[in-house]
Amino acid sequence: MTKTIPLDQTLPADAERALLVGRAWLPGDGGGPALVTVRDGQLIDISALAPTMSALLAHADAAAAVSDAPGHPLGPLADWLASTVEHGPDTRQRHLLAPNDLQVVKAAGVTFAASMVERVIEEQARGDASLAEAVRQQVVAVVGDDLAAIQPGSPEAMQLKKLLLEKKLWSQYLEVGIGPDAEIFTKAAPMASLGTGVQIGLHPGSSWNNPEPEVVLAVNPRGEVVGAALGNDVNLRDFEGRSALLLGKAKDNNGACAIGPFIRLFDVHYGIDDVRSAVIRLTVDGEDGFVLEGSSSMSRISRDPLELVRHAMGAHHQYPDGILLFCGTMFAPIQDRDAPGAGFTHHLGDRVTIASDRLGALVNWVNHSDKIPPWQFGLGALMRNLAERGLLH
Repeated sequence: MTKTIPLDQTLPADAERALLVGRAWLPGDGGGPALVTVRDGQLIDISALAPTMSALLAHADAAAAVSDAPGHPLGPLADWLASTVEHGPDTRQRHLLAPNDLQVVKAAGVTFAASMVERVIEEQARGDASLAEAVRQQVVAVVGDDLAAIQPGSPEAMQLKKLLLEKKLWSQYLEVGIGPDAEIFTKAAPMASLGTGVQIGLHPGSSWNNPEPEVVLAVNPRGEVVGAALGNDVNLRDFEGRSALLLGKAKDNNGACAIGPFIRLFDVHYGIDDVRSAVIRLTVDGEDGFVLEGSSSMSRISRDPLELVRHAMGAHHQYPDGILLFCGTMFAPIQDRDAPGAGFTHHLGDRVTIASDRLGALVNWVNHSDKIPPWQFGLGALMRNLAERGLLH
Protein backbone atom coordinates (compact mmCIF):
# COMPACT_ATOMS: atom_id res chain seq x y z
CA MET A 1 0.00 0.00 0.00
CA THR A 2 1.51 3.34 -1.10
CA LYS A 3 1.77 5.79 1.75
CA THR A 4 0.65 9.26 0.78
CA ILE A 5 -1.44 12.00 2.35
CA PRO A 6 -3.15 14.34 -0.12
CA LEU A 7 -3.06 18.03 0.71
CA ASP A 8 -6.81 18.45 0.23
CA GLN A 9 -7.42 15.65 2.73
CA THR A 10 -5.17 17.26 5.33
CA LEU A 11 -6.66 20.75 5.21
CA PRO A 12 -10.18 21.75 6.28
CA ALA A 13 -12.82 22.10 3.57
CA ASP A 14 -12.81 25.86 4.21
CA ALA A 15 -9.02 26.07 4.31
CA GLU A 16 -8.99 29.57 2.85
CA ARG A 17 -10.69 30.83 6.04
CA ALA A 18 -9.10 28.47 8.58
CA LEU A 19 -6.52 29.89 10.98
CA LEU A 20 -4.22 26.89 11.48
CA VAL A 21 -1.18 26.60 13.73
CA GLY A 22 1.21 23.71 14.20
CA ARG A 23 4.81 22.71 14.62
CA ALA A 24 7.42 21.51 12.16
CA TRP A 25 10.96 20.20 12.48
CA LEU A 26 13.62 22.25 10.70
CA PRO A 27 16.67 20.05 10.04
CA GLY A 28 20.32 21.09 9.94
CA ASP A 29 22.45 23.47 12.01
CA GLY A 30 20.30 25.92 13.92
CA GLY A 31 17.26 23.76 13.34
CA GLY A 32 14.65 22.31 15.65
CA PRO A 33 10.92 22.66 16.26
CA ALA A 34 9.31 25.75 14.77
CA LEU A 35 5.83 27.19 15.09
CA VAL A 36 4.07 27.28 11.74
CA THR A 37 0.84 28.36 10.09
CA VAL A 38 -0.62 27.58 6.67
CA ARG A 39 -1.31 30.27 4.06
CA ASP A 40 -2.42 29.43 0.53
CA GLY A 41 -1.08 25.89 0.82
CA GLN A 42 2.33 27.10 2.01
CA LEU A 43 3.89 26.37 5.39
CA ILE A 44 4.97 29.58 7.11
CA ASP A 45 7.45 29.80 10.00
CA ILE A 46 6.05 32.12 12.71
CA SER A 47 8.59 31.23 15.41
CA ALA A 48 9.32 34.93 15.96
CA LEU A 49 5.85 35.22 17.46
CA ALA A 50 6.47 32.82 20.37
CA PRO A 51 9.04 30.18 21.30
CA THR A 52 6.46 27.45 22.02
CA MET A 53 2.88 26.60 21.12
CA SER A 54 2.04 26.87 24.80
CA ALA A 55 3.24 30.49 24.85
CA LEU A 56 1.40 31.29 21.63
CA LEU A 57 -1.92 29.96 22.92
CA ALA A 58 -1.44 31.92 26.18
CA HIS A 59 -1.43 35.17 24.16
CA ALA A 60 -4.26 37.57 24.99
CA ASP A 61 -5.59 37.08 21.43
CA ALA A 62 -3.75 34.20 19.76
CA ALA A 63 -5.92 34.29 16.65
CA ALA A 64 -5.23 37.96 15.97
CA ALA A 65 -1.54 37.50 16.66
CA VAL A 66 -1.23 34.66 14.15
CA SER A 67 -3.38 36.41 11.57
CA ASP A 68 -1.17 39.52 11.68
CA ALA A 69 2.19 37.79 12.12
CA PRO A 70 4.85 38.07 9.43
CA GLY A 71 6.55 34.80 8.68
CA HIS A 72 9.22 32.98 6.74
CA PRO A 73 7.98 30.70 3.90
CA LEU A 74 9.08 27.07 4.28
CA GLY A 75 7.64 25.73 1.04
CA PRO A 76 4.48 23.88 0.00
CA LEU A 77 2.70 21.97 2.75
CA ALA A 78 2.30 19.11 0.28
CA ASP A 79 6.09 18.69 0.21
CA TRP A 80 6.23 18.62 4.01
CA LEU A 81 3.52 15.97 4.11
CA ALA A 82 5.44 13.83 1.63
CA SER A 83 8.68 14.19 3.62
CA THR A 84 6.91 13.33 6.88
CA VAL A 85 5.38 10.17 5.43
CA GLU A 86 8.65 9.10 3.77
CA HIS A 87 11.08 9.78 6.61
CA GLY A 88 8.99 9.82 9.78
CA PRO A 89 10.39 11.69 12.81
CA ASP A 90 13.98 11.68 11.47
CA THR A 91 15.70 14.84 12.77
CA ARG A 92 17.91 14.88 9.67
CA GLN A 93 14.81 15.44 7.51
CA ARG A 94 12.04 18.02 7.55
CA HIS A 95 8.76 16.75 8.96
CA LEU A 96 5.59 17.83 10.69
CA LEU A 97 5.24 17.48 14.46
CA ALA A 98 2.27 17.30 16.78
CA PRO A 99 0.95 20.85 17.19
CA ASN A 100 1.27 20.84 20.99
CA ASP A 101 4.45 21.02 23.08
CA LEU A 102 4.54 22.04 26.78
CA GLN A 103 0.88 21.30 27.44
CA VAL A 104 -0.08 18.23 29.43
CA VAL A 105 -2.40 16.05 27.35
CA LYS A 106 -5.52 15.17 29.32
CA ALA A 107 -8.46 13.02 28.23
CA ALA A 108 -12.09 12.69 29.24
CA GLY A 109 -13.41 9.16 29.30
CA VAL A 110 -16.86 7.67 28.75
CA THR A 111 -18.51 10.82 27.41
CA PHE A 112 -20.47 9.15 24.58
CA ALA A 113 -23.18 6.54 25.10
CA ALA A 114 -21.88 4.19 22.39
CA SER A 115 -18.36 4.02 23.81
CA MET A 116 -19.74 3.87 27.38
CA VAL A 117 -21.58 0.64 26.58
CA GLU A 118 -18.42 -0.76 25.00
CA ARG A 119 -16.42 0.04 28.14
CA VAL A 120 -18.94 -1.88 30.23
CA ILE A 121 -18.59 -4.77 27.79
CA GLU A 122 -14.78 -4.74 28.11
CA GLU A 123 -15.12 -4.86 31.88
CA GLN A 124 -17.71 -7.63 31.91
CA ALA A 125 -15.66 -9.66 29.39
CA ARG A 126 -12.51 -9.16 31.49
CA GLY A 127 -10.61 -8.07 28.39
CA ASP A 128 -11.41 -11.25 26.42
CA ALA A 129 -12.51 -10.25 22.90
CA SER A 130 -14.12 -13.64 22.27
CA LEU A 131 -16.71 -12.95 24.99
CA ALA A 132 -17.58 -9.44 23.82
CA GLU A 133 -20.61 -10.19 21.63
CA ALA A 134 -22.40 -12.32 24.24
CA VAL A 135 -21.77 -9.69 26.92
CA ARG A 136 -22.89 -6.93 24.52
CA GLN A 137 -26.26 -8.60 24.05
CA GLN A 138 -26.73 -8.99 27.79
CA VAL A 139 -25.79 -5.38 28.59
CA VAL A 140 -27.85 -3.82 25.81
CA ALA A 141 -30.87 -5.87 26.82
CA VAL A 142 -30.86 -4.09 30.18
CA VAL A 143 -29.25 -0.73 29.48
CA GLY A 144 -30.41 -0.15 25.92
CA ASP A 145 -28.17 1.09 23.15
CA ASP A 146 -28.95 4.80 23.38
CA LEU A 147 -28.07 6.50 26.65
CA ALA A 148 -27.31 9.85 25.03
CA ALA A 149 -30.53 11.39 26.30
CA ILE A 150 -29.62 10.80 29.95
CA GLN A 151 -28.08 13.85 31.62
CA PRO A 152 -25.15 12.79 33.85
CA GLY A 153 -25.97 13.28 37.53
CA SER A 154 -29.71 13.79 36.89
CA PRO A 155 -32.49 12.04 38.84
CA GLU A 156 -33.13 9.88 35.76
CA ALA A 157 -29.48 8.83 35.75
CA MET A 158 -29.64 7.93 39.42
CA GLN A 159 -32.77 5.86 38.82
CA LEU A 160 -30.97 3.94 36.08
CA LYS A 161 -28.06 3.41 38.45
CA LYS A 162 -30.45 1.88 40.98
CA LEU A 163 -31.85 -0.49 38.34
CA LEU A 164 -28.41 -1.58 37.19
CA LEU A 165 -27.27 -2.22 40.75
CA GLU A 166 -30.28 -4.49 41.19
CA LYS A 167 -29.34 -6.34 37.96
CA LYS A 168 -25.69 -6.53 39.11
CA LEU A 169 -24.62 -4.69 35.97
CA TRP A 170 -23.44 -1.45 37.54
CA SER A 171 -19.98 -0.49 36.35
CA GLN A 172 -17.26 2.02 37.14
CA TYR A 173 -17.67 3.18 33.53
CA LEU A 174 -21.35 3.90 34.01
CA GLU A 175 -20.43 5.77 37.20
CA VAL A 176 -18.39 8.31 35.23
CA GLY A 177 -20.65 8.12 32.19
CA ILE A 178 -23.92 9.05 33.87
CA GLY A 179 -22.79 10.03 37.38
CA PRO A 180 -21.99 13.60 38.50
CA ASP A 181 -18.21 13.38 38.09
CA ALA A 182 -16.45 13.10 34.73
CA GLU A 183 -13.47 10.83 34.19
CA ILE A 184 -10.38 12.93 33.45
CA PHE A 185 -7.00 11.25 33.12
CA THR A 186 -3.55 12.10 31.82
CA LYS A 187 -3.10 10.70 28.34
CA ALA A 188 0.44 11.79 27.53
CA ALA A 189 3.29 13.84 28.92
CA PRO A 190 4.34 17.15 27.36
CA MET A 191 6.27 16.60 24.09
CA ALA A 192 5.20 12.92 23.83
CA SER A 193 2.45 13.33 21.21
CA LEU A 194 2.88 12.49 17.53
CA GLY A 195 1.47 14.37 14.57
CA THR A 196 0.05 13.34 11.23
CA GLY A 197 1.89 11.15 8.72
CA VAL A 198 3.88 8.96 11.12
CA GLN A 199 3.51 5.58 12.79
CA ILE A 200 1.56 5.29 16.02
CA GLY A 201 2.31 2.61 18.62
CA LEU A 202 0.48 -0.36 20.10
CA HIS A 203 1.93 -2.15 23.11
CA PRO A 204 3.26 -5.46 21.72
CA GLY A 205 1.49 -7.42 24.47
CA SER A 206 -1.97 -6.35 23.30
CA SER A 207 -4.21 -8.50 21.10
CA TRP A 208 -7.44 -6.44 21.35
CA ASN A 209 -7.10 -2.75 20.61
CA ASN A 210 -8.62 0.07 18.59
CA PRO A 211 -8.31 3.68 17.47
CA GLU A 212 -10.34 6.26 19.35
CA PRO A 213 -11.31 9.23 17.15
CA GLU A 214 -11.79 12.37 19.19
CA VAL A 215 -11.97 16.14 19.13
CA VAL A 216 -9.12 17.69 21.12
CA LEU A 217 -9.54 21.10 22.74
CA ALA A 218 -6.62 23.52 23.01
CA VAL A 219 -6.95 25.19 26.41
CA ASN A 220 -4.73 28.07 27.53
CA PRO A 221 -3.46 28.56 31.12
CA ARG A 222 -6.52 30.69 31.93
CA GLY A 223 -8.82 27.76 31.19
CA GLU A 224 -10.04 29.31 27.94
CA VAL A 225 -10.62 27.06 24.92
CA VAL A 226 -8.83 28.80 22.05
CA GLY A 227 -8.90 26.13 19.35
CA ALA A 228 -9.42 22.49 18.45
CA ALA A 229 -7.72 19.62 16.65
CA LEU A 230 -8.32 15.96 15.92
CA GLY A 231 -6.87 13.17 18.02
CA ASN A 232 -6.39 9.43 18.22
CA ASP A 233 -6.48 8.18 21.81
CA VAL A 234 -4.93 4.81 20.91
CA ASN A 235 -6.46 2.24 23.26
CA LEU A 236 -5.76 -1.31 24.43
CA ARG A 237 -9.13 -2.89 25.17
CA ASP A 238 -7.68 -6.10 26.62
CA PHE A 239 -5.44 -4.34 29.16
CA GLU A 240 -8.11 -1.95 30.42
CA GLY A 241 -10.76 -4.67 30.37
CA ARG A 242 -8.66 -6.84 32.71
CA SER A 243 -8.45 -4.02 35.23
CA ALA A 244 -9.15 -0.29 35.23
CA LEU A 245 -5.94 0.04 37.26
CA LEU A 246 -4.11 -0.81 34.02
CA LEU A 247 -5.42 2.38 32.43
CA GLY A 248 -1.92 3.86 32.28
CA LYS A 249 -0.58 0.82 30.45
CA ALA A 250 -3.61 0.76 28.16
CA LYS A 251 -3.36 4.43 27.26
CA ASP A 252 0.19 5.76 27.61
CA ASN A 253 2.74 3.96 25.46
CA ASN A 254 5.32 5.14 22.94
CA GLY A 255 3.37 6.64 20.04
CA ALA A 256 -0.05 6.09 21.62
CA CYS A 257 -1.18 9.72 21.32
CA ALA A 258 -1.65 11.40 17.94
CA ILE A 259 -2.90 14.99 17.54
CA GLY A 260 -3.27 17.10 14.42
CA PRO A 261 -2.86 17.81 11.68
CA PHE A 262 -3.04 21.37 13.07
CA ILE A 263 -4.82 23.29 15.80
CA ARG A 264 -7.57 25.41 14.31
CA LEU A 265 -7.78 28.63 16.31
CA PHE A 266 -11.14 30.08 17.27
CA ASP A 267 -12.01 33.23 15.32
CA VAL A 268 -15.05 34.73 13.60
CA HIS A 269 -15.21 31.74 11.23
CA TYR A 270 -14.84 28.92 13.74
CA GLY A 271 -15.69 28.54 17.42
CA ILE A 272 -16.98 26.31 20.19
CA ASP A 273 -20.41 25.88 18.56
CA ASP A 274 -18.66 24.41 15.51
CA VAL A 275 -16.93 21.95 17.84
CA ARG A 276 -20.27 21.03 19.41
CA SER A 277 -21.75 20.13 16.03
CA ALA A 278 -18.69 18.54 14.42
CA VAL A 279 -19.07 15.19 12.66
CA ILE A 280 -15.96 13.01 12.95
CA ARG A 281 -15.24 10.22 10.48
CA LEU A 282 -13.00 7.20 11.06
CA THR A 283 -11.53 5.01 8.33
CA VAL A 284 -9.18 2.07 8.91
CA ASP A 285 -7.55 0.63 5.77
CA GLY A 286 -5.71 -2.64 6.40
CA GLU A 287 -2.93 -4.13 4.32
CA ASP A 288 -5.14 -7.26 4.31
CA GLY A 289 -7.84 -5.41 2.35
CA PHE A 290 -10.00 -4.84 5.42
CA VAL A 291 -11.82 -1.49 5.49
CA LEU A 292 -13.68 -0.07 8.47
CA GLU A 293 -15.68 3.14 8.23
CA GLY A 294 -17.73 4.96 10.81
CA SER A 295 -18.81 8.40 11.89
CA SER A 296 -20.42 10.16 14.81
CA SER A 297 -21.35 13.66 15.87
CA MET A 298 -20.16 15.69 18.82
CA SER A 299 -23.82 16.60 19.28
CA ARG A 300 -24.23 13.18 20.93
CA ILE A 301 -21.77 13.93 23.73
CA SER A 302 -23.22 13.55 27.23
CA ARG A 303 -21.29 16.47 28.75
CA ASP A 304 -20.69 19.79 27.05
CA PRO A 305 -17.03 20.33 26.02
CA LEU A 306 -16.75 23.38 28.27
CA GLU A 307 -18.03 21.32 31.21
CA LEU A 308 -15.23 18.82 30.56
CA VAL A 309 -12.70 21.66 30.71
CA ARG A 310 -14.11 22.71 34.09
CA HIS A 311 -13.69 19.15 35.37
CA ALA A 312 -10.08 19.12 34.12
CA MET A 313 -8.81 22.47 35.41
CA GLY A 314 -9.84 25.40 37.54
CA ALA A 315 -9.45 26.37 41.19
CA HIS A 316 -8.91 22.68 41.99
CA HIS A 317 -6.09 22.15 39.45
CA GLN A 318 -3.95 24.60 37.51
CA TYR A 319 -1.87 24.05 34.36
CA PRO A 320 0.52 26.97 33.84
CA ASP A 321 1.29 25.82 30.29
CA GLY A 322 -2.29 24.94 29.38
CA ILE A 323 -3.65 21.56 28.35
CA LEU A 324 -4.81 19.65 25.31
CA LEU A 325 -8.05 17.88 26.26
CA PHE A 326 -9.41 14.86 24.40
CA CYS A 327 -13.22 15.07 24.65
CA GLY A 328 -13.83 11.30 24.68
CA THR A 329 -14.08 8.62 22.04
CA MET A 330 -17.16 9.04 19.92
CA PHE A 331 -17.52 5.35 19.12
CA ALA A 332 -15.60 2.11 19.51
CA PRO A 333 -15.30 0.07 16.27
CA ILE A 334 -16.86 -3.38 16.70
CA GLN A 335 -17.00 -4.62 13.09
CA ASP A 336 -15.81 -8.23 12.88
CA ARG A 337 -12.39 -8.54 11.30
CA ASP A 338 -10.66 -11.87 11.86
CA ALA A 339 -13.62 -14.13 12.69
CA PRO A 340 -17.39 -13.88 13.25
CA GLY A 341 -18.07 -12.46 16.69
CA ALA A 342 -14.43 -11.51 17.23
CA GLY A 343 -15.01 -7.79 16.72
CA PHE A 344 -12.32 -5.37 15.63
CA THR A 345 -8.65 -5.21 16.50
CA HIS A 346 -5.74 -3.55 14.73
CA HIS A 347 -3.32 -5.29 12.39
CA LEU A 348 0.15 -3.87 11.95
CA GLY A 349 0.27 -1.59 8.93
CA ASP A 350 -3.29 -0.30 9.33
CA ARG A 351 -3.80 3.21 7.98
CA VAL A 352 -6.01 5.19 10.38
CA THR A 353 -7.70 8.35 9.12
CA ILE A 354 -9.65 10.59 11.49
CA ALA A 355 -11.32 13.43 9.62
CA SER A 356 -13.75 16.31 10.02
CA ASP A 357 -14.73 18.93 7.46
CA ARG A 358 -13.62 21.92 9.55
CA LEU A 359 -10.47 20.34 11.04
CA GLY A 360 -9.00 18.36 8.14
CA ALA A 361 -7.63 14.85 8.59
CA LEU A 362 -5.17 13.15 10.91
CA VAL A 363 -3.52 10.14 9.24
CA ASN A 364 -1.27 7.55 10.90
CA TRP A 365 -0.04 4.00 10.35
CA VAL A 366 -0.03 1.33 13.07
CA ASN A 367 3.04 -0.47 14.41
CA HIS A 368 4.20 -1.81 17.76
CA SER A 369 5.36 0.80 20.26
CA ASP A 370 8.78 -0.85 20.57
CA LYS A 371 9.29 -0.85 16.79
CA ILE A 372 8.64 2.83 16.07
CA PRO A 373 11.31 5.48 16.83
CA PRO A 374 11.72 5.97 20.60
CA TRP A 375 10.72 9.28 22.17
CA GLN A 376 13.95 11.16 22.85
CA PHE A 377 13.27 14.89 22.40
CA GLY A 378 11.72 15.97 25.68
CA LEU A 379 11.43 19.16 27.71
CA GLY A 380 15.14 19.44 28.50
CA ALA A 381 16.08 19.01 24.85
CA LEU A 382 13.49 21.59 23.80
CA MET A 383 14.75 24.20 26.26
CA ARG A 384 18.37 23.69 25.19
CA ASN A 385 17.41 23.88 21.53
CA LEU A 386 15.39 27.07 21.93
CA ALA A 387 18.19 28.69 23.95
CA GLU A 388 20.77 27.81 21.31
CA ARG A 389 18.54 29.36 18.62
CA GLY A 390 18.01 32.53 20.66
CA LEU A 391 14.26 32.01 20.90
CA LEU A 392 13.93 32.17 24.67
CA HIS A 393 13.22 35.65 26.01
